[in-house]
Amino acid sequence: MTPHRRTTTLAALGVTALALCLAAGPAQATRAASTTTGSGSVFMVNPVQSSGDQSLTDQKDSDAAVPASAYAKVALRNLDGSGYLRGSWVTVQSATGTPAYSATNTFTYTRHQDQFEQVMAYFWVNQAQEYLQSLGFGSTLPGIVHQSFDVKVDQYGGDNSYQTDKPYRVRLGKGGVDDAEDAEVIVHEYGHAVHASQVPGYGTSEEAGAIGESFGDYLAVSVGLAAAKQYGWPVRAEEACPMDWDSTSYTGAPHCIRRFDLGLTVADKQGEVHYDGQIWSQALWEIRKGYQAMGKTSAAWDRTLVNSQFSYAPGTSFSAAAKATYAEALAKDGAAAAALVKDRFAARGIRF
Repeated sequence: MTPHRRTTTLAALGVTALALCLAAGPAQATRAASTTTGSGSVFMVNPVQSSGDQSLTDQKDSDAAVPASAYAKVALRNLDGSGYLRGSWVTVQSATGTPAYSATNTFTYTRHQDQFEQVMAYFWVNQAQEYLQSLGFGSTLPGIVHQSFDVKVDQYGGDNSYQTDKPYRVRLGKGGVDDAEDAEVIVHEYGHAVHASQVPGYGTSEEAGAIGESFGDYLAVSVGLAAAKQYGWPVRAEEACPMDWDSTSYTGAPHCIRRFDLGLTVADKQGEVHYDGQIWSQALWEIRKGYQAMGKTSAAWDRTLVNSQFSYAPGTSFSAAAKATYAEALAKDGAAAAALVKDRFAARGIRF
C-alpha cells in the first residue's frame, strides 16, 4: 500500500504552523520586468507521464536522472511585472534557495536548481486557475480561488504537501522526488483550496475529507490532461494514475499514489480519507468516460462537478454530495447524463 500523503490541514499532520521568513531577493535589482507574460521551463506534467519510462528515479535532484525531452518551454502568464514569480493567481514563496528573479521575466532552470520548482509551482497553479476559468468560473459562474494564491516551495522538510485555510496557502514538501516537481501534486493541493473557496470550513467529516482527497486527485489528472491537449504534449502513462513521478520513491511500477479503477465500494471503507477517496474518484472517472461516450466533453463534466460542489455542506456525506452532483447534472446536462451520474455512484455503493 502506498503512503497516505497530501494531507489537507496542519492539524491532520499533527504539526503546528511555523513562521517562516522569505529568503532575500537579489540585493541590487536594477529594474522590474516590463511585461506580464514571461517564459520558463517546466515538466510536461511529470517525466513519467510524458516519457512512459517507469524506471526513472530521483537520484538526488540530478539533471541526468531525467531526459531533456521531459521539459517544455512555456509562457508564464499573469505575472505582476515585479520580476518575481508573483501574479494575479499565484504568489510563489520559498525559503530554499534564492527566489527566482528575472528583469526580463525569463525563468529557465533545470531540476537541480531550486528555482525550477518555483517555476513549476507558478505555472501549474496558474494553469489550474485558467482551466477553472475556461469552464466559466469567474465569468458566467462564481469565481473560485479568485485571488493571488500563496504557494510555499520546499518549506516542509517531510515528503508531504498540504493546504491550509488560515493562512490560505499551499506548502509543498521535499524528500524523494521533491513535490513541486510533479504537477499533479501541485494541482492536487490546489484542489483542496478550491473546496475551501467554495465551502468555507470544508472537510469536517471523514467522508467529506475523502471527497476532498479524491477531488484533488481527479482535478490534478484533469488539468494535466487538458494541458497536454492544449500544448500538444505526449501522454505515455496511465491516465487514471495520479502523481506517477512523485510516487517513484515509494511505489512499484506502474507508479501511482492512488488509482481510479480499484473497484472499491463503500463496503471497503477503512475510515482513512486517502484510501476511501478512491471510492469517490472511481465514480468521477467513470462519469467522465461516460460523458465522452455520450458525445459530451470532459470539460462539460468538470464544469458540472465543480459547480455542484457549491452545494456541499462542510461535513457532507458521500450520499448527500452525490445527490447534489446528480441535481446539477440533471439541470445542466439532461436526464441521460443525470442517470449516468446516479448509476456510477450506485456502482460504488453510494445511493441517495
